[in-house]
Amino acid sequence: MNTVMGAVKPLVKEITHYLGRLNTEQQKAVLGVVKTFAREETWWNEKEYIEEMDRRFAEMESGKEKGITLDELEAGARQSYKSRKRKKQ
Repeated sequence: MNTVMGAVKPLVKEITHYLGRLNTEQQKAVLGVVKTFAREETWWNEKEYIEEMDRRFAEMESGKEKGITLDELEAGARQSYKSRKRKKQ
């Protein structure tokens, strides 16, 4: 039990450190996530979620929805970052 408690304190300290760096909207988002975990909501077992995921997987498997590869996602993220960086200058 002491090992667990010893590991928790640095974790709480780190969370607290980052929480202070967030703006109000970001803090509200974090609070929503924390409340969800505290309530132990299992949204991934909800009927609507399962139906939506089944529909999306079927579209990808049938070829109706192309999707993107991880490489394409990374390239798009890099391009977006570079574009944003240029706008700030």
